Amino acid sequence: MTARALLVLSLSLLILLNSFSSLTFASDDDDEDLSFLEEEDDAVPSFDPDPSDHRDFENYDDLEDDDGSDSSGDHHGSSSYSIPAVDEKDVVVLKDANFSEFIERNRYVMVEFYAPWCGHCQALAPEYAAAATELKGEGVVLAKVDATEETELAQKYEIQGFPTVYFFVDGVHRDYPGQRSKDGIVTWVKKKTGPGIYNLTTVGEAEQVLNAGSKVVLGFLDSLVGPQADELAAASRLEDDLSFYQTASPKVAKLFHIDPQVKRPALVLLKKEAEMISHFDGQFTKSAIAQFVKENKLPLVTTFTREVAPVIFENPIKMQFLLFATSNDSENLLPAFQEAAKGFKGKLIFVYVEMDNEDYGKAVSEYFGVSGDAPRVVAYTGNDDSRKFVLDGDLTLHSIKSFAEDFLEDKLKPFYKSDPIPETNDGDVKIVVGNNFDEIVLDESKDVLLEIYAPLCGHCQALEPVYNKLGKHLRGIDSLVIAKMDGVTNEHPRATPDGFPTLLFFPAGNKSFDPITFDTDRTVVAFYKFLKKHASIPFKLQKPAETQKPKDSEDIQTQKSSGEDVKDEL
Repeated sequence: MTARALLVLSLSLLILLNSFSSLTFASDDDDEDLSFLEEEDDAVPSFDPDPSDHRDFENYDDLEDDDGSDSSGDHHGSSSYSIPAVDEKDVVVLKDANFSEFIERNRYVMVEFYAPWCGHCQALAPEYAAAATELKGEGVVLAKVDATEETELAQKYEIQGFPTVYFFVDGVHRDYPGQRSKDGIVTWVKKKTGPGIYNLTTVGEAEQVLNAGSKVVLGFLDSLVGPQADELAAASRLEDDLSFYQTASPKVAKLFHIDPQVKRPALVLLKKEAEMISHFDGQFTKSAIAQFVKENKLPLVTTFTREVAPVIFENPIKMQFLLFATSNDSENLLPAFQEAAKGFKGKLIFVYVEMDNEDYGKAVSEYFGVSGDAPRVVAYTGNDDSRKFVLDGDLTLHSIKSFAEDFLEDKLKPFYKSDPIPETNDGDVKIVVGNNFDEIVLDESKDVLLEIYAPLCGHCQALEPVYNKLGKHLRGIDSLVIAKMDGVTNEHPRATPDGFPTLLFFPAGNKSFDPITFDTDRTVVAFYKFLKKHASIPFKLQKPAETQKPKDSEDIQTQKSSGEDVKDEL
């Protein structure tokens, strides 16, 4: 019999023995004196993991440098930044006193709940004001509420972060999920308040649209009513961030780079980027048009910014292909990256991250585990399972295309971030990193409690003394490991945090199953009882000798009278 089989058999017998004797241990636990734990237990209030400490890149507010600022990235009280003047003459200021009446009197109202110190709100302000001016004649009002002053309104509408933007229709609100730009807001609002598709009948109208819009779709039809128009209108309702137009005029079609003699229906997507014109050549149906727009509305390569982050992470195409390069290196690498992107439209989003950009370069690079300034290509499956893959070797057109093909065919080995393995690891709380996770946490002979933390997380800092005391008390139990892992700089597929701190228990002999989440009071006693309940290998903590007290007051009096120092004995 192999050593591995013997180990599995031994663990099975231990687990069986534990189940068989559970009643006995339960009765023992009920009588167990845990007062020595309670006496020095600095309780940490029970709380949920702090989601603001979890860098979820679908929420672009999380793209902040670790500079000790608050988790939203907004610097309250900062005097080093001068807010530029914004012409907000068309933005209505709402307060608790006039809010309800104003919403009742206006059918369409967009409301921004903001905080004056919020950096993201300051960035949105000029775009929001420009959108308010453009929509002024469309029967739509843009308004704002200072949530730090109008606290009752903020509580009523459950404002959790800034800015929060709602769109009210006949008094009923919904989230605004679109881009935080003038064009994004205007296009989205027109979609929700207008017909969704607009007729262009003259050259003058066409020129106005081309000058104003950054991305437009035009259908060149036989007639502006009928089956063709119905299919185009249905497709337009599936896209919130593009404007759809239709025409039957050959002159208008020519302005949009459509051959006036082409067989109708024809369709084109125009955007003010390197690949300006995309012609549709499929069947003129709602689904085919929508798929074409989805595949072609983004540029071949999207340059990452805070403003464009929602477009990337909220796109139906979840799989991303990222080039990390400095501004100098990008001049040589971007042409090949753009050329490779042509073969993967609708399948991958190609993104360029400028590593030396002061605003976001460091934060995004660290999130993806990219260090140094050497160019790197990373493939990313998206936030659903957050797997990353790194292209090794020279970045050429051939290597980039081959890597993308292997990524789509799931032929690559995932990359997980890891700090260096500690040279010594004999503390009360074991240090886990990505590269020693299997050795420590997935050791089938050990029950393992793992804390996944973030160094700057306030909840994690509050938990640390309690967790250290737990490790100290349980240090002598060979079958039990108390461990922690920095979740910012380390990753493992078996330990994905919901926030920080996340506490996971991996029972011995059951490492192939999902871990058990610890979610009760965070005291030494609560931890101890949790471990006693869930550990596969039974254990019992012996009361430390130094905490034992004299049996009765007579002993104490004798010690006092003899002049001995009680504290020294204890």
